[in-house]
Amino acid sequence: MSDAELVLRSTRVLTPGGTRAASVAVTDGMITAVLPHDAPVPTGARLEDLGDDALLPGLVDTHVHVNDPGRTEWEGFWTATRAAAAGGITTLIDMPLNSLPPTTTVGHLRTKQRAAAGQAHIDVGFWGGALPDNVEDLRPLHDAGVFGFKAFLSPSGVDEFPHLGQEQLARSLAEIAAFDGLLIAHAEDPRHLASAPQHGGPRYADFLASRPRRAEDTAIAHLVEQARRRDARVHVLHLSSSDALPVIAAAKADGVRVSVETCPHYLTLTAEEVPDGASEFKCCPPIREAANQDLLWQALADGTIDCVVTDHSPSTADLKTDDFATAWGGISGLQLSLPAVWTGARVRGHGLEDVVRWMSAHTARLAGLGTRKGAIAPGHDADFAVLAPDETFTVDPAALQHRNRLTAYAGRTLYGVVRSTWLRGRCVMADGEFTEPKGRLLTRPH
Repeated sequence: MSDAELVLRSTRVLTPGGTRAASVAVTDGMITAVLPHDAPVPTGARLEDLGDDALLPGLVDTHVHVNDPGRTEWEGFWTATRAAAAGGITTLIDMPLNSLPPTTTVGHLRTKQRAAAGQAHIDVGFWGGALPDNVEDLRPLHDAGVFGFKAFLSPSGVDEFPHLGQEQLARSLAEIAAFDGLLIAHAEDPRHLASAPQHGGPRYADFLASRPRRAEDTAIAHLVEQARRRDARVHVLHLSSSDALPVIAAAKADGVRVSVETCPHYLTLTAEEVPDGASEFKCCPPIREAANQDLLWQALADGTIDCVVTDHSPSTADLKTDDFATAWGGISGLQLSLPAVWTGARVRGHGLEDVVRWMSAHTARLAGLGTRKGAIAPGHDADFAVLAPDETFTVDPAALQHRNRLTAYAGRTLYGVVRSTWLRGRCVMADGEFTEPKGRLLTRPH
């Protein structure tokens, strides 16, 4: 610690070994030591005494739609990363679709990177996309540093990112498995979606019926079988159907290399409370019933579900009409994900250690960043979120940093106020004030 430049001290530091009073030493943007709370501060080092506020590793959100370039009226790297920093997120991985062009070739990846350069308040990496006609682009994208490949198993909602049929999925997965890459999948079966009742209109019950659980369950079972056959690495995105959990648990027990995420809105919002016409609650797959939510929490507790990410998918307000059939499907959650999950977790008996595991350690590991991100431990980036876990606030859309401030959480009282966010030992957000963007563009570790 003798050469430390910065020391952060708190009575509640969340380390991989548990929560304890500690002093965290930082040099050159890296954590160099985690020492007793009363350790002497080296001469010349700056002390940040956080009191009883909790010091968390910065969150890693591996499911974010930034939409830049091409749909920057929906969001953009500047606003998305400010919102992330305001919510204690220090690393995000951008999804390949909703931007124009989508990240499906190395050239398109370079376009995305140029759009992000100089705009990021936090660190940003990129997923590639797997389309029916870009199998030959997958290995070059992998070599260029994307973190894996997003595929839709049902229509994506944007024409430039078509979904994979079963044979196309098999072909793409075989190619990705050949270099031990990761396929991440929006898993809904298009046949079940097509056969479900499609009424349209403002009733949430009609929208829920149009995206039945069996669509998720069937697609996930097929994806798991493909992964089993090829010993491939697959990840199930935004799980909402608890009926799929037994298949996932059995696959994991058999050694199939499958991981699973869910999202704050599935854990904290329920179908029973969605007002008719309130399409700020629309997402695909949909928010389901309270009993379903209980089972998702149980699956997080027992490890069947690995992590929690936002699936931040904004749009302009005009696309959020009161017709659930035609409104854009997506929930903006970057700034509010940590308080929302912590609010739900604490009433179910979970601690902040659980939240950190789901939203930082496991997401960092999913992206292959576990040796650099997701823990307060020597050798890791000095990325932190300072949280007042026992304080509450009421969500005011006007206080959000998202470009479009429509939110399903408006008016809700949440626990957990993010005081400040630190990136490699540098405070990038404190009490709603931001420094100039100094985030880095990340590539997959080789």
